[in-house]
Amino acid sequence: MANNDELRKVASDFFEEIWNQKLETSIDKFIATDAAGNDPKFGVGRESFRTQWREWIKAFPDLHFEVKEIIVEGNRVVTHWFLTGTHTGAEFQGFSISGNRVGVDGISIDTIEGGMVTEGFDSWDQFQFRQQLGGGSTLGT
Repeated sequence: MANNDELRKVASDFFEEIWNQKLETSIDKFIATDAAGNDPKFGVGRESFRTQWREWIKAFPDLHFEVKEIIVEGNRVVTHWFLTGTHTGAEFQGFSISGNRVGVDGISIDTIEGGMVTEGFDSWDQFQFRQQLGGGSTLGT
């Protein structure tokens, strides 16, 4: 089993490479073929994740995850993050391009085995996100 520092690095690199650098090839590096998750929109497995990832990147070209804290317990890694992005690229989840800047806190609880996420649970403020996206409260630019 990997030590805490190795698992912390996997979690940090996951967010940096996949989301911030937008390296689609890193999806193959960090997500198991049959990875499970709690978000039905993301489905099950690497290819379902890839499909959803493409939608996010297309809608929010400047999407960024700031990793605030990483906690490791066994092979479980909890990452507290803050997501920001501007909805300038494409329609997203039924919302027309708004140009709105969004920002929400969230956490990911991932099981990491062999350097790959095999199971993930994400929790974030979807209400605030949708409110910001739909023209309610928005962050300053």
